[in-house]
Amino acid sequence: MRVIHTIALITLLGVLVACGAPPPVPTAPPATLTPTPPAGLVIVAMGDSLTEGIGVDMADAYPAQLERKLRAAGYAATVVNAGVSGETSTGALARVNWVLKQQPDIVILATGGNDGLRGIDPAVTTKAIDQIVESLQAAGAVVVLPGMEMVQNMGAAYTTQFRALYPEIANRRGAILMPFFLEGVAADPTLNQPDFIHPTAEGYAIVVDNLFPYMVQAIEQSQAHQ
Repeated sequence: MRVIHTIALITLLGVLVACGAPPPVPTAPPATLTPTPPAGLVIVAMGDSLTEGIGVDMADAYPAQLERKLRAAGYAATVVNAGVSGETSTGALARVNWVLKQQPDIVILATGGNDGLRGIDPAVTTKAIDQIVESLQAAGAVVVLPGMEMVQNMGAAYTTQFRALYPEIANRRGAILMPFFLEGVAADPTLNQPDFIHPTAEGYAIVVDNLFPYMVQAIEQSQAHQ
């Protein structure tokens, strides 16, 4: 079981409740080291304030950093920042149709943290996220599902149920699970802004590094379905 500093996560989750033309493709490295770039790959990053990137320039929020990293690796990808501060999973469900209008090949669905802090029944969160994943997949999008963590003062039963809902949905729907979105960043003061809540640009860079292998998997899966 992952050890997470309770105070840091309480602070982080507190802000989640309060919150909510692409650059040219660089010259590709040698062909032997570069995957075949898919044409017009559209990735939508859907989530709350952690996706929106409060407190950093838009160029330093994780969706923008991810786009640069993918392009540097030879993937012709555009990553759309669809983060909405303060949003719950139910709110995310309400705007699925907007996301689908972007015609995404891949959706990174980083939601649910606000549900946990508000003590929403994990069954409600599970149902909302499950419906989002189902709708996105029905439209042909590959879903990457980053897991979220809850603080221990919510009670052992609650935190256990909450943690389990992400792998449960990923397993049922065949989504790609990233175990914990803030792995290596949460609770580290050097990787968070002065409010000790939102990651700095450097913190988001670590998020992107952790996320990258799952994105490569998602791209390969998306290409296989074309």
